[in-house]
This record gives sequence, structure tokens and C-alpha cells, in this order.
Amino acid sequence: MKIYALINQKGGVGKTTTAINLGSALAAKGQKVLIIDTDPQANATSSLGIEKNAKHKGTYEVLIGSVPLAPQIVLLPDFNLSILPASPALSGAEVELIDIEDRESALKNVIEPVQDHYDYILIDCPPSLSLLTINALVAAKDGVIIPVQCEYLALEGLGQLTSTISAIRKSFQGTGKVRGVLLTMFDGRTRLAVDVVNEVRKYYPNNVFESIIPRSVRLAEAPSYGQPINYYSKDSTASKAYEALAEEVLTQDNKER
Repeated sequence: MKIYALINQKGGVGKTTTAINLGSALAAKGQKVLIIDTDPQANATSSLGIEKNAKHKGTYEVLIGSVPLAPQIVLLPDFNLSILPASPALSGAEVELIDIEDRESALKNVIEPVQDHYDYILIDCPPSLSLLTINALVAAKDGVIIPVQCEYLALEGLGQLTSTISAIRKSFQGTGKVRGVLLTMFDGRTRLAVDVVNEVRKYYPNNVFESIIPRSVRLAEAPSYGQPINYYSKDSTASKAYEALAEEVLTQDNKER
């Protein structure tokens, strides 16, 4: 089984979109997938049709140790997916975790009892290098997927992020390596987008996915209907792009086994 975190300190680059749609594409290929929402904005939760302000227990209660993880997992049979939902209460976990021993490994520790029930666990992170994100890095034993928007300043902060990942990896026994950089919101009609792709591939020649996620109205609409793109618009270019990404991830992972 594999555990990956979706991380970028910038917002709006496609972390949540990728967690949901890569997860759904993997599930469509027969994989058992769990998405863990560690963002207090709870966008992954609401994008899969779960009310984020409902009185359900989820990532917050699990992280602070008030409930075990397994009973809080929500099975979404329509999509063959499972999710550990988040709520705005998760913003309080940063403060409460400070006094917990081994606080950077809290998420890793609660995942371990359930991880062998899944083929893939995808952790959606907040747009910051916070304690919640550090927990995701430590838990992501198989690496980090970094979505990068194909727009101006895309490389700004990417070097800092990879340095931070490297430092955390050294501190926590090799967890959280960069699994791959994923280029998102690509518009092939613009020279800028093509230049960004070339620049990212030049700086990270061995760590960029071949699959590129296009800018897509359908992809932007899907969360408001509570559906992954391969259910909302199965034949769209975005759906096919995430299907290609899932195939790429599976092929690479199978080579490692």
C-alpha cells in the first residue's frame, strides 16, 4: 500500500482537486482508496458531497486522540471511495497538538492501524507549511505529490518547499520524499504555460509526472455537484488527464514492488 501527501504552501494550485480526482481515478482502476482531509477549509470533504459544517467527527477528533480513526471514515459507495472528513474545528488542532508528545507523528500513528486496508491513502493538506502539513509529511511514507500551477511565479516557493521536505525527511527517518511534481491548470494556447512546463522539467528532470492536468471549466464545476470529474464529466479532457495520471502512478508503483 502507498501513502502520499498532496502539498504546496500556495493555495489554488490543485491539491484538493488532485486528491479527489486522482483518488477517484485510482478507485476506478480497482484500487481501494482513502482520502484524508487535513485542511480546516474542508474542501475535499465538501467536494465529495459531505457537509463540512455537519456535526460529524473526523480528522480533528482523530488527531487530538478523542476517537479512533476507523469509525470516522465515511464510505462513498457511489464513487468506490472512502474519506476521513474535516471540519473548520480542525484549525484548533494546531494549538492542541503542541502539548502532545511526538506531535509531528500524530497522523502517522493514527493511520497505522488502518493503512493495510487500503491500496492508496491520499492526504490533502492545507495551503501552508503548518503543523498539520508537517504531520502529513511524516505520515506520507511513500512521498509527496506537489501540484504546480502552469502560471507566472509557479517556481517561486517550489525550491523552498522541496528544501523543507528534505529537512523534515532527515529529521523523521526518510519519510516524505518528493514522489513527483504535477503540472496543473495548463492552457496550451498560451506561451507562458508551455514555458512553465519546460522550466519545471528543467529544474526537476526526474521528478515531474508526464501527465499534465489542463485548465477546465468542467473540473471547476464538479465540486459544486459533489462529484469527482470522472463521474461528473467522464469524457472531458480533465477526466482523461487524471485517468492518465492514475495509470502513470500505478505503473511506477508496480515497478517498485
